[in-house]
Amino acid sequence: MADAPYIRIRNHLAAQIRGGDLRPGDKVPTEAELQAAYGVSRATAQRALRELAQVGLVVRHRRIGSFVAGPTHDNLLRLVDPQIKGPEIPGRHEVERARVSTARECGVDLPDVPADEPVVELRRLKFDLTDTVIAIEQSAVPLRYAPDLLEKDLVHTTVLDYLGGRGVPLATSRMYISAVNLTAADADLLEAERGAAVLRLSRVTRLADGTVAEAMWHVMKPGLHEFYIEQTVEGLGGGPDTG
Repeated sequence: MADAPYIRIRNHLAAQIRGGDLRPGDKVPTEAELQAAYGVSRATAQRALRELAQVGLVVRHRRIGSFVAGPTHDNLLRLVDPQIKGPEIPGRHEVERARVSTARECGVDLPDVPADEPVVELRRLKFDLTDTVIAIEQSAVPLRYAPDLLEKDLVHTTVLDYLGGRGVPLATSRMYISAVNLTAADADLLEAERGAAVLRLSRVTRLADGTVAEAMWHVMKPGLHEFYIEQTVEGLGGGPDTG
């Protein structure tokens, strides 16, 4: 079955952006230009541009036009908030691996968990609307806390929500940010240079007694994201220093 016209337009423009033919700040064809080039209706052209905007590839300005966006800006305070529910990245998610292994074999650092303890290992890929892999997420949970996790809808299940629903008494969640070099396998998945430097966000969630209940990490395709921290500073200070 052939793709709908708006999908063909969206994917063509996305490929031009990903390939560098359209660079950040470049103007994207207008709705009228897309109508003429592809022989489609205005509604079809609008939908293609709207979906590109939804995944952060273009920025639309009323009466001015659409432009290729720069890197997506993500507030680190939001990313480290365990209360945030739902996927961080729009688009399709896919389970690449889900199995019971051991803390030694799972590919995630589980502090203080014995190397031979059984864990549920979960590795998921996140795609944009053009089916390009843009993030890799890998997590591990001691099997004693997640005996039926592999029976869940792992495409949509949030691990911390699952643990909370089972009554596991989670207490703290700490995020670590480190610079790493992509492995050859991960670089190939992300269509990036092997050994490319990326930021890896790692999380360790513990019970009140310090026992590790979950650990995970994720990396994103290089060049797509910039991170910032923004906090409210209203009310700081007591006015001019009168000495």
